[in-house]
Amino acid sequence: MLNDKSILITGGTGSFGKKFAKRALTYFNPKKVIIYSRDEYKQYLMKREFTEYKKQLRFFIGDVRDRDRLYRAFDDVDIVVHAAALKHVPLMEYNPIEAVKTNINGAKNVIDAAIDRGVKKVVALSTDKAVNPVNLYGATKLVSDKLFISANAYAGGKKTRFSVVRYGNVAGSRGSVIPFFMKLSKEGTKELPITDFRMTRFWISLDEGVDLVLKAIKESKGGEIYISKIPSFKITDLARAINPKCKLKEVGIREGEKLHEVMITEEDSRTTYEYEKHYIIYPNFDWWDYKQYFTEGGKKVKEGFRYSSDKNEKWLSVEDLRELLNRIDVVY
Repeated sequence: MLNDKSILITGGTGSFGKKFAKRALTYFNPKKVIIYSRDEYKQYLMKREFTEYKKQLRFFIGDVRDRDRLYRAFDDVDIVVHAAALKHVPLMEYNPIEAVKTNINGAKNVIDAAIDRGVKKVVALSTDKAVNPVNLYGATKLVSDKLFISANAYAGGKKTRFSVVRYGNVAGSRGSVIPFFMKLSKEGTKELPITDFRMTRFWISLDEGVDLVLKAIKESKGGEIYISKIPSFKITDLARAINPKCKLKEVGIREGEKLHEVMITEEDSRTTYEYEKHYIIYPNFDWWDYKQYFTEGGKKVKEGFRYSSDKNEKWLSVEDLRELLNRIDVVY
């Protein structure tokens, strides 16, 4: 699947990019893996961390806002994984134009460069916040998702195919609730702040996120949105798993924050199919050919189906969460 392929990861020095690059270089034999990102210091640190793979690893300093730089970077690239985004919800509420420049204009630049440079497959990372968005970050990612799906028609007779992978916050990733709670606990706090005691979230590890992207690279034919089947948990249970002795204090939902994560809406159910370990939302366009693009093995979900963290069939207990916390790498 990745053997002898040239792979480029936008935002490649982030948690996902590093994990994906490590998996690609350890279990496959790619021609090269290109890390495309803005931060020279993070590239320097990653280069030191990946010294054993220096023959196959390349580092391009660049921004997805820079169309010309993308055209240069995409030369002779087979697969692009688009992970670059501005994603801090409160900061994007205060800096909306910057979110538009990176998450929307940057997506368009990636699409144009991929088509014109003859990239064979592009997989873009999405987020639950793009579903019925209530914040600017989610709204920009909704537009980004739409651009990538429609790009399959925009490509015309060229062979570039685009798909999307959607999941929520990765467990233990930088800026998420797990490192926040752990930091407070290490500092000796006696009270953990909970925005709303009813709040639920999906649990997905970084490895599971990489698995889903690899599935999309292997199977996608163009236009699909992939969603993993993953368990839910209560934020209050997570707090008790991290520090069972702490009291919990309800502090109110922050701006742009949702009570529950939603991956598939009732409206999406009309074109959603269930597979063993994931769902696929197929596009509802005239150009999409069911016979040509459908992946076998799926069963259509019932109309009105909704996949959200509060209505999930599988839940993690406090004990389950405590065990999972011991397995993940937490990024502070």
